[in-house]
Amino acid sequence: MGIAPRLTDAELVTLAMMQAMLGFTSEAKWLRHSRAHLRHLFPYLPQQPGYNKRLRKATGLLRQVTRFLASSTSAWSDDVWVVGSTPVECGRSRETVKPSDLAGWAEYGYCASHSRFFWGLRLHLVCTLQGLPIAFALTGAKADERETLLALLAANSDLLARRPGQTLIGDKNYFGRTFEHNSPSNQSSCYGRPAKPNASGRVPTCSNPYARSSSRSTRHSRDSSTSNGTETAHPAASSSVSCSAYSR
Repeated sequence: MGIAPRLTDAELVTLAMMQAMLGFTSEAKWLRHSRAHLRHLFPYLPQQPGYNKRLRKATGLLRQVTRFLASSTSAWSDDVWVVGSTPVECGRSRETVKPSDLAGWAEYGYCASHSRFFWGLRLHLVCTLQGLPIAFALTGAKADERETLLALLAANSDLLARRPGQTLIGDKNYFGRTFEHNSPSNQSSCYGRPAKPNASGRVPTCSNPYARSSSRSTRHSRDSSTSNGTETAHPAASSSVSCSAYSR
């Protein structure tokens, strides 16, 4: 049984949601603000170490609440998803890399968008065209995109099982024969980005029967996805890929 916590799970989730909505990135600053302005809502507020420890233990609960809120929006039923990744730089100097707790998980990788190498992780995100996150995976910088996407979909197979005809759009790094052969669902379509014209101005033909261009623009998703950030706790040491779709 144990001793009942002075801060209930409901109060903890409410605090975490309010912290995210009000834009507080520092837990210490958020707790100081809460003590000054929200004491009438929360009779007990822990110190920063205790608050952080409770949040880490409540990761599963926070994902359930987040998915419940996301599934209550109209964007959740969108029949087109886009998948992409972005680097999460965790350090630059060797002095920072060597003692880091992320050593062994974070690694050196290359970011083509910025034409430079970095040390850290890579966030793979599946979202709707409106920028609503559906699922994510946090991997090492060198993790294979196809394997990551397959693991992400396999870990959350219920998402595709409930969505026959779902369309998933991404660049060529995510799709190929290996992906088609091991795809967890044959009821959904996965399309690669249309090939760019070659030097002669002709578009090369593609042998992939699933590849075609989409008439729906993904520009809005790229513009709005920055406002839908998600956080994940450090995964278990035995796992090289951390996948989540806010599973209920």
